[in-house]
Amino acid sequence: MSLVSSSDQKIRSAVLGAAGYSGAELCALLAANPYFSLDHAFASAGRTAEPLSNLYPRFTNAIDIVVEPWFDERISTLQIDVAFLALPHEASEAVTPLLLAAGIVVVDLSGAFRLKQAELYPKYYGYQHQHPQLLNDAVYCLMEWLSEAPGNLISVPGCYPTACSLALLPLIKGEMLAEQCIPVINATSGVSGAGRKAALSTSFCEVGLNAYGFFGHRHRPEIEQNLGRKVVFTPHLGNFKRGILATSVVTLKSDVSPEQVKHAFTEAYQHKPLVRLLSQSPNVANVVGTPYCDLYWQQDGEQLVVVSAIDNLLKGAAAQAMQAANVRFNKPETAGLFSGVVA
Repeated sequence: MSLVSSSDQKIRSAVLGAAGYSGAELCALLAANPYFSLDHAFASAGRTAEPLSNLYPRFTNAIDIVVEPWFDERISTLQIDVAFLALPHEASEAVTPLLLAAGIVVVDLSGAFRLKQAELYPKYYGYQHQHPQLLNDAVYCLMEWLSEAPGNLISVPGCYPTACSLALLPLIKGEMLAEQCIPVINATSGVSGAGRKAALSTSFCEVGLNAYGFFGHRHRPEIEQNLGRKVVFTPHLGNFKRGILATSVVTLKSDVSPEQVKHAFTEAYQHKPLVRLLSQSPNVANVVGTPYCDLYWQQDGEQLVVVSAIDNLLKGAAAQAMQAANVRFNKPETAGLFSGVVA
């Protein structure tokens, strides 16, 4: 399978897991991206083929594609350059080697390749990793802090780690945190973060506001891997559809001034178009339907609070995947991110 070579030829793509929330957003972004074509949309093998607009009526007369059932045997017939995987972790891990062997670039939105230590998967993901050799091959694409060019296996960060890492990395890279500081992060997500499957615990009429996953949430080791230090991370479920608001509290070194903090954030993000530094605390309502991360901080002596807000389905999933694919194929990083059918 040869990758696209002509600058005029569109990059042929497929979405696996198109029936889910993040997969549907990917379909919208790909349909809007002038450099990509949305050639296939797949869902689980047990489903009946049906138009995407049947599953998501907002796409009626906007995205004309049929969501087909997936079988691994389809790989040999695919004429695509990149596959976006919006699948459960174990399903992504299983199909990725097959796609790579066929010469297809994989952009994985699951947690299957985020952690570099295979031994963490049984504790935090509940299964033994079957392809640990791919963990080192995967390029983890927290896009504003990308340290190497994306290869043929792209691992898209989780939604909580995206919001938390973007908030704290300028301070950590600037060596501003006190030596013994353990960041304390409280983050609240809308119910779409749990996926589209029906469950009483995420039924909208049942959701109020509650904390969960104390010390054992799968995103904790990912955040710690990004920051290079331990954190106390407590996720919350809120009674709204989509978005994440994360509040991170840290202790600074005694000589760190407000001017230095401001410089750290400005220096880190002044050329990053999808991070907005605000003069007031972010509101989730202002990032829903956008690819942005909004940041705000307040300092009181050695104490600093950083607030970050993202759309968990976009900057926390599909939009960051699109960013990574754009960079992988040498296209403008934000292509397709502002004209998709996003609601």
